[in-house]
Formats: sequence, structure tokens, C-alpha cells
Amino acid sequence: MARRTKEEAAATRDSILDAAEKLFVEQGVSRTTLQHIATAAGVTRGAIYWHFDDKAALFNAMMERVTLPLEAARDLLDRCCAADPMQGLRDYMVGGLHVTVENAHARRVFEIASLKVEFVDEMGPVRDRRRKSLDAWMARAEGRIRLAIERGEVRPEVPPRAAAIGMWVVIDGLIRNWLFDPTAFDLIEVGTEVIDTHIAGLRS
Repeated sequence: MARRTKEEAAATRDSILDAAEKLFVEQGVSRTTLQHIATAAGVTRGAIYWHFDDKAALFNAMMERVTLPLEAARDLLDRCCAADPMQGLRDYMVGGLHVTVENAHARRVFEIASLKVEFVDEMGPVRDRRRKSLDAWMARAEGRIRLAIERGEVRPEVPPRAAAIGMWVVIDGLIRNWLFDPTAFDLIEVGTEVIDTHIAGLRS
């Protein structure tokens, strides 16, 4: 009985998070109330408070249960060999495009975190997560760009930090603009062309 109760509680928690995710995409975070979420999930507000202290805690739990596109693609970058550092960065960026298009769950949560939320104090964990993602990218990208410069594969006058920031802006901007209007361009096809053009401009 205890096990079934624990499983039921977990199922209720997931249904609340699923409902919140759907509503956050449709109407934004600030315009979605706990009552909206409770109604959509078929539970009471009390059930929500049993699982979450407030809407910010619910939002952060929604964020924590998914790996975002650029985080998922980072594993590819960590596994790639050092034979061609710039190819590794390129594959990571293109991988982020594929995750965005092919993983609907990750795409929805990234859209919420990018376009549907105000970064007020209660959403601090989301801002912190984005900062950590950027820091993780910079740590990897700068090192690979420096290595490519040492090998003569990237022009020596290229500032590694500026180049790394530029590459982050390219991939992050591509995904954000595509999410704003997915009919505007093919994210994988056009995005890959943009990435290849950018990297070609850095190479010797």
C-alpha cells in the first residue's frame, strides 16, 4: 500500500508538472496561476502545495526534470577527440539544433525558459542555470579555439574568448529565433549553414 501511495504521489506530481509546462508555453509563466495549473491537472490547489512551496518551486522542478538542447549536445563535445577542435565545436552546435527539433520536451522547456518567463528574483535558479551553461560552454570552447590557433587551424589574430562568445550567440540566437517562428527557416538546414559560415571565417 505504501509503495502504491508513493507511486500515486509521483504520478500526481508529474501530472502537475505536465500541466504547468503546457500552460506556460500557451500563456506564459506570469499569466499562469496555480489555480490554472490545478484545474488543468485535475487536482486541487492543496495537492499542488503538498508537492511545491509556490509557483517558483514548481517552475524550477519543471526545469530540473529535462536536459535542455545545448546541455544535451554538450556530451557530444566532451566525447569528441582533439584531432580537429573546431570540428568538435561545430558538431556540438549542430547537435544542439538537432536536439531542439527532435526532442519536443526539451524544446518546450527551452522555449519557456527563453521566451515565456520574466527573470525576477524568484526565478533566480533559471538565471543561474543559464549562467552555468554559458560558463561551461566558455570553458570548453576557449580551450579548443586556443588549441586550433596553436595548430594553425584558426587565424592567430582571433581572440579566443570573443570567438567563443560569438559562437554561443550564434547557436543560442538561432534556436531562440526559430522558436519564435518555426516557419521562418529550417533550423537544421539553415542553422548548419550559418554555423559553417561562422566557423569558416575563423579558420586560417
